Amino acid sequence: MGCHLANKLGMSATRYMIKKSMKKVIEADFFPRASEFELSPPGSITSSAVDEKRRILVVDNDRDSTHLVKILLERTSRYLVLEENDATKAHQSARNFRPDLILLDIVMPETDGGEVAAQIQADPELQATPIIFLTALVTKAEAKAGLRIQGHPFLAKPINIPELINGIEENLAVRAAL
Repeated sequence: MGCHLANKLGMSATRYMIKKSMKKVIEADFFPRASEFELSPPGSITSSAVDEKRRILVVDNDRDSTHLVKILLERTSRYLVLEENDATKAHQSARNFRPDLILLDIVMPETDGGEVAAQIQADPELQATPIIFLTALVTKAEAKAGLRIQGHPFLAKPINIPELINGIEENLAVRAAL
């Protein structure tokens, strides 16, 4: 399952281990060997480090994908991530969590990502929150061309974590400049 998720997100697993003694623990290192994104050992986070972390809300109906993205982003020690797998609850989750950035799938049942983005943009308390769409509806070439969906940048699925982190950092820098 972990390798399948890594392949689904376009990442190559360099280390994969399952321990069956504790229900099911998946440990995976998805960063390239020469990556600028360093992972921190579990339990190495201090309370002051938590205060400095950027808050990321990931909205996707695929629980495995959101959980894997959460784990990998949090292992960089730069982000605090909240998963939301029900698009109808995404706006309220954003109001409660107050994210610095939202990663939003487009194709979801009941409420699609475009509707969620519109709700967030209409909310005076959230309208300045950057949104990055994650979608399989476009190609990587279209994503790199700088096209936008409803005025928001997007990344083509399958994504890889270094590409995702670069997109996050670029959009957080734009927000900070405003």
